[in-house]
Amino acid sequence: MSAFPGTFAFDEYGRPFIILRDQERQKRITGTDAIKTHIMAARQIASTLKTSLGPKGLDKIMVSPDGDVTVTNDGATIMKLMEVDHEIAKLMVQLSQSQDDEIGDGTTGVVVLAGALLEQAEGLIDRGIHPIRIADGFELAAQCAIKQLDAIAKPFPVDPKNKEPLIQIAMTTLGSKIVNKCHRQMAEMAVDAVLNVADIEKKDVNFELIKIETKVGGRMEDSMLVKGVIVDKTLSHSQMPKELKNVKLAILTCPFEPPKPKTKHKLDVTSAEDYRALREYEQEKFTQMVKQVKDAGATLAICQWGFDDEANHLLLQQELPAVRWVGGPEIELIAIATGGRIVPRFEELTAEKLGYAGLVREMSFGTSKDKMLVIEECKNSKAVTIFLRGGNAMIIAEAKRSIHDAICVVRSLVKDSRIVYGGGAAEISCSLAVAKEADQLSTLEQYAFRAFSVALESIPLALAENSGLHPIETLSELKASQVAEKKPSLGVDCMLSGDSDMKSHNVVESLHSKKQQILLSTQLVKMILKIDDVRSKNEGGM
Repeated sequence: MSAFPGTFAFDEYGRPFIILRDQERQKRITGTDAIKTHIMAARQIASTLKTSLGPKGLDKIMVSPDGDVTVTNDGATIMKLMEVDHEIAKLMVQLSQSQDDEIGDGTTGVVVLAGALLEQAEGLIDRGIHPIRIADGFELAAQCAIKQLDAIAKPFPVDPKNKEPLIQIAMTTLGSKIVNKCHRQMAEMAVDAVLNVADIEKKDVNFELIKIETKVGGRMEDSMLVKGVIVDKTLSHSQMPKELKNVKLAILTCPFEPPKPKTKHKLDVTSAEDYRALREYEQEKFTQMVKQVKDAGATLAICQWGFDDEANHLLLQQELPAVRWVGGPEIELIAIATGGRIVPRFEELTAEKLGYAGLVREMSFGTSKDKMLVIEECKNSKAVTIFLRGGNAMIIAEAKRSIHDAICVVRSLVKDSRIVYGGGAAEISCSLAVAKEADQLSTLEQYAFRAFSVALESIPLALAENSGLHPIETLSELKASQVAEKKPSLGVDCMLSGDSDMKSHNVVESLHSKKQQILLSTQLVKMILKIDDVRSKNEGGM
């Protein structure tokens, strides 16, 4: 009974009751007050992110407790770096993260939509509608919106021979990012990377085969896609050749050093002869190891562990270039790219286990004499590396996040190749469909349907506002045009080109991403509306 939260007692009539302990140290909010507190917290988070939506969205500077500065307009990154204490705000962070994990794009939109849904729910609660009825109504409205998305979705051919449509979609994703000054180049890199590793027949993309390497310095335009592996290492000796052709690689996870007993041991060297014998034994072992690698036919040794200067000198003498301290993930990627096997013992090394690369070269950068090793023209062209350059660490980190988003979008199109039009066009179309459906309902859910319809309009409103347009005016014009012309491709003209047809601008998004945004935000809102009692530790309590 030690874990029991209070004391058991009886009143004068013998009726039992419980006296709860530490009530003064606890804070409790119940009923409508609890729901409204949650809605306020979620709306504050959504309003912070709203200004980062779209191609004209603004960036945020996030400063960590250690003083690390991050400049980004990626929703998931902003949410992750926000230090939030409120339990509902934490749920919003997780919402953005789950959109990022599943799709990789639309992380800002999903939070803005959830915030707008909660704002509408607050108005319905004030009108006396029960939160459960609102939650159920939102669920039905979301299904109606998904049906409309399926109806307006267009098939999208994913053809490795015709990359242009995929590049256009990747450019839509990168349009709101810091890399948009060279976003055609970045989009091409993302599409080429995905198509290199994609299995079009199985509709599968193995992300582990795409590696993103970065190096501070140079211009963003110097970024490139390497059909092979880039390793942030150099050849172990400065006099080893800087470029090797038709290379056979021995990929080793065993160290170049004499074997040591596994148990604790002590070696007493009492005379010069003993020391000389030990020295000769070590040298003999090194020579034997190098000979085994050479005999297998290897022309380059990639070693996971280090080796001392003596082994290094011996490798140079025997004309066997080597790279040391290569990390586990890189070792695996090199093995996949070159078609080699990872060898744990020198005795197991054979010619069949060697990898092949057409060219291995050292790249050097600027005046800092930084060097990296490039392994290209590999046996298995499926492993690729995106190499990013930029003026400072912040720009490179944002470019890395941006290219990750673009890769994720292209991957989701390989998996499900249907698209809807962006720029808020899909949301306006869904909003009109949900509002029309609300007129057919005779139950209380019609209020939730209309509220859902208004919440969907928050995306085009935010896009218009961030682009410097008049939000209400722009939205009402677009709604009228969509109804009159029956054209679900009309969206917010963020680039102020005078044409609102997203089809001609090639502003498209994957259907899977848009569906996921609506479903995830509706699920979270349902969950928040069902919470009516919160107990938390009172900070001011004794």
